[in-house]
Amino acid sequence: MLRRTKILATLGPATDDPKVLDQLISAGIDVVRLNLSHGSHEEHRVRAETIRDRARASGRQVGVLADLQGPKIRIGRFKDGAITLKEGDPFILDADCDLNAGTQERIGLTFPDLIDDVRRGDTLILADGAIVLWVEGVEGSEVHCKVTIGGPLSNNKGINKQGGGLSAPALTDKDREDIKFAASIEADYLAVSFVQSADDVHEARRLLEEAGGRAGIVSKIERAEALECVEEIIEASQAIMIARGDLGVEIGDAELPAVQKELIKKARSLNKVAITATQMMESMISNPMPTRAEVFDVANAVLDGTDAVMLSAESAAGKYPVKAVEAMDRVCREAEKQSAVRKSSHRIDSVFGRIDEAIAMATMYTANHLGVAAIAALTESGSTPKWMSRISSGIPIYALTDHVATRRKVTLFRGVYPISFDVAGMDSQTANIEVVDELLRRSAVRNGDLVIITKGDLNGVEGGTNVMKVLKVGEHLCRQTINLELIRKTY
Repeated sequence: MLRRTKILATLGPATDDPKVLDQLISAGIDVVRLNLSHGSHEEHRVRAETIRDRARASGRQVGVLADLQGPKIRIGRFKDGAITLKEGDPFILDADCDLNAGTQERIGLTFPDLIDDVRRGDTLILADGAIVLWVEGVEGSEVHCKVTIGGPLSNNKGINKQGGGLSAPALTDKDREDIKFAASIEADYLAVSFVQSADDVHEARRLLEEAGGRAGIVSKIERAEALECVEEIIEASQAIMIARGDLGVEIGDAELPAVQKELIKKARSLNKVAITATQMMESMISNPMPTRAEVFDVANAVLDGTDAVMLSAESAAGKYPVKAVEAMDRVCREAEKQSAVRKSSHRIDSVFGRIDEAIAMATMYTANHLGVAAIAALTESGSTPKWMSRISSGIPIYALTDHVATRRKVTLFRGVYPISFDVAGMDSQTANIEVVDELLRRSAVRNGDLVIITKGDLNGVEGGTNVMKVLKVGEHLCRQTINLELIRKTY
């Protein structure tokens, strides 16, 4: 059984050996993430080129996602090493303090405007929730705080404001340079960190297009204020990433599960892709097996309908990157056996605005009620298989295209599998035969199976899908023979 949920694995020092990349591809990765918060452009360029080379050698297609760092709202460094804060201790965040001169009493800030964003009564959370500070007041460049949850605090830890409200822009000068880099390596997706509004998405797309890039924009939902306009953000994006680290810190861990479910549901209802990320198998950074809680976490995301689940440090810097992918693959496959994953009432009462969209929805309705074994979508841009993949189903959707960029892009769509296929010069009936034969070669179907093919009357026209054809494997050749006999008799 093909796994429908896609696995997105972050590349890093632990995966730089080509042999490890071969093992990751064999284990089932679909998309790789380049975390531009770490490493040089040259390191990431080599990683992108190597994974594409190894994927080609294995006969697979692997997409590349470039992930922008976003604004660094962090404390500075301690001059004498890490400190320990105790409950009730006073502590000062000082915008004028040297970034390398932190002490037990105060620390500098990479984001000096923090002093304008907080006031007495606010709660600041450091190091992903390990340290909690209550703001007593702001005096000049200093934010005076009291420690409410203490513990060890080391250099460069992140700062969040509970409830959101920090004014740092989504795109920094570094991000602007990284966007040009993402365009230069032809990244398939560009993830924008700390998105606050649809305007951030539009700005990222404008900069990307100016640099010559065509990547799909992935909006990372990790700010509380993003939830206030999340539908507009989703509409402006090709995908969202539920970045549960910072989001959980800002809205509170207890609210996160319900928000995750709602975000996945919204993305699918708006025909967009959803990625669930952060600490999915965190223990596997240092252990060869996931915890039971992590298994439940991944399985629940699959049952919720996420398109992809993501590994971060588990694959980039962990001891067991291949085992982490294998474990995620195993959990996804088991979760997908549940009948709830194969049922959908998505858009059952909708009116469609485009012919190709209507064909996609009609295809899925027919496939789910006719016992179809496979769906083959001849596609230019990948839109038709993406619409199909919004419908829950156990039926594999094959995206057949001669455009490598489209094959890479569909690697992120749940239940969609790319195939290199060129229909140039084929008439409609020949194309049908070639499509079914390709599926037979891949053992995706067998004689007697029903197959649905979608395509356009005009080859090479984006958005031109206007045909849905149902064929029985085996009979597709008989029909062609009959047609040829009729032609011979005519002449």
